[in-house]
Amino acid sequence: MNEKFERLIDRAESLLARIESVLPQPLSPPDWAASVAFRYRKRSTGHGSLEPVRHVGAMRLIDLKEIDGQKEKIERNTRQFVDGLPANNVLLTGARGTGKSSLIRACLNQFSPHGLRLIEVDKADLVDLPDIVDVVGARAEKFIVFCDDLSFDEGEPGYKALKSALDGSVAAAAPNVLIYATSNRRHLLPEYMKENLTYKHTDDGEVHPGEVVEEKISLSERFGLWVSFYPFSQDEYLAIVAQWLSSFGVGAAAIEVARPEALVWALERGSRSGRVAYQFARNYAGQHGVAA
Repeated sequence: MNEKFERLIDRAESLLARIESVLPQPLSPPDWAASVAFRYRKRSTGHGSLEPVRHVGAMRLIDLKEIDGQKEKIERNTRQFVDGLPANNVLLTGARGTGKSSLIRACLNQFSPHGLRLIEVDKADLVDLPDIVDVVGARAEKFIVFCDDLSFDEGEPGYKALKSALDGSVAAAAPNVLIYATSNRRHLLPEYMKENLTYKHTDDGEVHPGEVVEEKISLSERFGLWVSFYPFSQDEYLAIVAQWLSSFGVGAAAIEVARPEALVWALERGSRSGRVAYQFARNYAGQHGVAA
C-alpha cells in the first residue's frame, strides 16, 4: 500500500513539475555585467528573458553626419537622463535610413561608461513592459527601452501597453527608465482619407479633429520629445559617403574618384539615405581591398 502511495506521489510531483515548466515565470534579472545592451526575448512557452547583446555596434556620434540638429537634441536629452536630471521619452520619426536607430546606438556608446544601458523590445512584446520596468527599477544604472521601427495596426495589444507606460498608469514611471522609439509614421498608426471627414468646423472657423484622429494622435503626444528626420540632398549624401569611405581607410583622392559611382549606387536603390551611403562605402572598400 505504501509503495503504491509513494508511486502516486512521484507521478503527481512529476506532473506538477511539467505544468510549472509551461506556466509563465517571473522575469529574472540577467547578468548585468555581461553587456551594456540587452534584448528582451519571449519564447514559445511564454517565458520572457533579458539576453545580453554580445557584440554592440561601435557607432559613434561623430560618425553621424548631416543630422547635427537631431543629434544635439538626442544627445542633450540623454545626457540629462544620465545625470539624473528631468528628461523626456523620445520619438524619432521620418525618412528611412537617415540615422534614427544609429543615433540611439551612438548615444549608448557615448554614455555607457556613465551608467547608461539599453534594452531592445519588439512591439509585440510591449505588453511585458511593466515586468521589464520592475526588474530594472531598483538598479543604479539608467535604462533606455528601445523600440525600433515602431508602428501599430488597429487593435494591437502593445499599443495600449505603450500608452499606459508613457503616461496614463496609476503607477509612477520609474526614474531610471526612458522609452526611445523610431518610426516612419509620426502618429504610429495607419491614417486613412475617410478620417478627415470626422473633423468638425466651428462657427468661428476653428477646426477640431474627430475622436478617431484624436485617438491616433494621443500615443505620439505622450512622447515628450519629437525629433524629425528628412531625406538627404545629393550633396549631403555625398558628404556621408565621404565620411564612411574615410572611416574605412580610403584616401581623399580615391573618395573624389568614387563620387560618380556613389551616385549610381544611390540611383539604383532609389534612395540617398545614410544607410545606402554606408552600404556603398562597405562595398567600395571591399572591392578595393581596403581593410576595415
